[in-house]
Amino acid sequence: MHHPSAAKVRVLLADDHQMFREALCHLLQSQSDMEVVGQTGDGMQVVDLARKTAPQIVCMDISMPGMDGAEVTRILRTVLPQVMVVALSAYSDQQYVLDMLNAGASGYVTKAEASDELLRAIRTVLSGRTYLCPDVAGVVTGALVGQGGAARPTAVLGARERQVLKLVAEGCTSVQIADMLNIAPSTVEVHRRNIMRKLGRHSVAALTRYVVNNERGQRG
Repeated sequence: MHHPSAAKVRVLLADDHQMFREALCHLLQSQSDMEVVGQTGDGMQVVDLARKTAPQIVCMDISMPGMDGAEVTRILRTVLPQVMVVALSAYSDQQYVLDMLNAGASGYVTKAEASDELLRAIRTVLSGRTYLCPDVAGVVTGALVGQGGAARPTAVLGARERQVLKLVAEGCTSVQIADMLNIAPSTVEVHRRNIMRKLGRHSVAALTRYVVNNERGQRG
């Protein structure tokens, strides 16, 4: 018997290393507020399993047989946009991190840090914020600064943040954006603060100029 007030966070584990997956399952199940509703090691099975088990969070290995984590994340966030993804990886390389963030992941945790950081990542992502473990936080900061200006700053924005940025630039209020994206206005405000911090802009006008200039640069 489940009491509504004691509803647990539903987590799906997608990782092809069975021992690692079982260790994560044990970690999550030991938490009074979390439950593992499904597991798979095949990228091709993740979306169907998510449809059947209705998780709030998918912990996604970036390299699985069948389909890689970024592609699965892209599909999952399109067909089940309410499901949030925390990436799991043995790598902290910039390209892996940006690929997952651009695909729509809300968090990124290296496997070396998973035992310490995964619970924090899940709770942070559920609160509407992006979570990067210490190993990769510096990678994203480096991408923002850019090597000789080569890196595009928007590459570090998640899919939802890019949606919010576009609507902000179009003049929409937080309430309007919340209605359009079916999220809480407070979540929109979190996204706006994160976008401003990531892009180094401190006003809506500055964000609007950024989008206009960025789009012009891409067309050129």
